Amino acid sequence: MKRLYFIANLVAGKAEIGEHIGEVIREFNKSDYEVVVHITQDSDDACDSAFYASSNYFDLIVCAGGDGTLSQCIQGVMKSGVQIPVGYIPSGSTNDFARTLGIPKVPLDAVKLITDNKPVPCDVGKFNDSYFTYVAAFGAFTNVTYETSQQIKNIFGHAAYIISGLTQLTSIRSKHMRVEYDGNVIEDHFILGMVTNSSSVAGLLSLNDFLLDDGAFEVILIKKPTNIRHLNQIISSLLNISEEIDKDYIKFFRTNEIKFTSLNNEPITWTKDGEYGGNATVNTIKCLTRALPFYIKDMSKIKTNGTDKEI
Repeated sequence: MKRLYFIANLVAGKAEIGEHIGEVIREFNKSDYEVVVHITQDSDDACDSAFYASSNYFDLIVCAGGDGTLSQCIQGVMKSGVQIPVGYIPSGSTNDFARTLGIPKVPLDAVKLITDNKPVPCDVGKFNDSYFTYVAAFGAFTNVTYETSQQIKNIFGHAAYIISGLTQLTSIRSKHMRVEYDGNVIEDHFILGMVTNSSSVAGLLSLNDFLLDDGAFEVILIKKPTNIRHLNQIISSLLNISEEIDKDYIKFFRTNEIKFTSLNNEPITWTKDGEYGGNATVNTIKCLTRALPFYIKDMSKIKTNGTDKEI
């Protein structure tokens, strides 16, 4: 019998996963898994639990919660140095990475995806000395994901992030930064930067032709607008897939390693997978190619479709 370590965050999203734990365990038992269940106690618990499972010869880790819980789980696995397969049962407010992986929202459907398929090696991001799954970001609106209360997220879902973000429009401050990648150097004032491995981030932007195992991340940098009209153009081009990207203010490229340096010695606050990611004046991000096996849909079916915006 195979050994499965099940990490569950019962307060993620609307806390619905708690209603399905019995069914989830039964389905894994049918597939010859002995299941050990751990209910997370705080924000770092998933990391510690995943490290424990990886270091104690479990065959599979399954995480139930939001993107932040999954990110913490990946932290623990990567720190252990053991390439244990990871399955994900999404139960958060947005579940961006679950959509990228093609994982169903219905818990038992997510279980079936795990039991009926083999894990696929996927890229993992390294942010200084820590890790992330789908996005590292700085600047405007990026703090709303971890500053918005869980209660508000549960009531309003994805709209909670939009509402919280709109309240910051009048106080956007740019970051004077040097960005270095692949022999290129960019120096400018940016209001937002994202390094992603996902088809979308909080529904903000859809990307064409991204891959989960190509050894490269997609980078989006948004320059400081000179007036409110330009700011409105930027927001419109990000939110409305029918419009062209404003290339005067939005830079897009792919790379496997990138370095961000604050030019006014002011530490830059980052988020990783929707959680607080710390602050520093110099930050280096690397793509670790095919670093961890995930249970996902067929890669060819996960690519974004033809309605996504070409950037």
